[in-house]
Amino acid sequence: MKFSLPLFPEQASTVAGQVDALFYFLTAVSAVFSLLIAGLIIYFAVKYRRRSPDEVGVPIAGSHGLEALWIVIPFAISMVMFVWGAGVYFTIYRVPDNAMEIQVVGKQWMWKFQHLEGQREINELHVPVGRAVKLVMASQDVIHSFFVPAFRVKADVIPGTYRTIWFEATKPGTYHLFCAEYCGTQHSGMIGRVIVMEPAQYQAWLSGGAGSGVEGSPVAAGQRLFEDLACHTCHRLDQQGIGPVLAGLFGKQVQLQNGQVVTADENYIRESILNPMAKIVASFQPVMPSYQGRVSEEQLLQLITYIRSLTTQQPQTTKVTPPQGGPGAPGLPGEPQGGTTNSPPPPARQPSVGEMEAPS
Repeated sequence: MKFSLPLFPEQASTVAGQVDALFYFLTAVSAVFSLLIAGLIIYFAVKYRRRSPDEVGVPIAGSHGLEALWIVIPFAISMVMFVWGAGVYFTIYRVPDNAMEIQVVGKQWMWKFQHLEGQREINELHVPVGRAVKLVMASQDVIHSFFVPAFRVKADVIPGTYRTIWFEATKPGTYHLFCAEYCGTQHSGMIGRVIVMEPAQYQAWLSGGAGSGVEGSPVAAGQRLFEDLACHTCHRLDQQGIGPVLAGLFGKQVQLQNGQVVTADENYIRESILNPMAKIVASFQPVMPSYQGRVSEEQLLQLITYIRSLTTQQPQTTKVTPPQGGPGAPGLPGEPQGGTTNSPPPPARQPSVGEMEAPS
């Protein structure tokens, strides 16, 4: 049996080589300067040692050239580190426009994935080789950290906000997935694997799993939840209601009552659902109830995915104007038309907020 102990994880993504090259450069610079400083200390300690008890040191004149040298060289090296590191950083955190999206929820102690086609997974993530994959991640409880060493991607998943990272696998195979942030007593068991497949194999897997298909997609689930919570009574798709029109909202600039302008991204929509009084849309009244505790993290992602889909399914203007003869609402699910109180509307059916605890 052949035994191997690799010094570094396998390079299996498009950014892995860039990250390793920068790491090797930083390590080499640190090693060279450490050896240089240690060698000079020993050399000067020997050369300028006191040779007799009555010896008196002789003043040494300074050298402007030497002083300039040890200022310019470290500055140049540090600027190389800065520019190189910034380039790698922007490569890692700028998601390609054509990336396929997968939703991730971290909870004690598992990773839960859902593909936009509807397929669900726990502690396993299937992706195609040669395709950029965007992960929109949320935590249900405490801070977790999504880490795939072979891809050189790592990001903390913090409660109350969304984190986005991406990777593009270059080799088919199975790679380790870890939680790299201590998250409780079973933290060491919060592990999984990323399975990289050829595109044809991935499509076959995607279409053959339980829950796949349009009916099981996050968009369909989000639409059902949107109607169950009676969000459509305030946020009408055909015309302006109590709340703003959501079609075409995602990614656009939103004017608030305090004059601030914010981008309607995942975090803004999430906050508008759970804490609607935090950012009130201009020309609308703060009458929307909070849905904190009524929807889970997975359901929040489904609602956001549905609202994002309205940019193409319902191409309407995103200009926010108050309805004629009626009050308004902030940014998202709100009360039925004509209501001005802070009590939530009675849903047609209370959705289940139970979590999926076993793989599909």
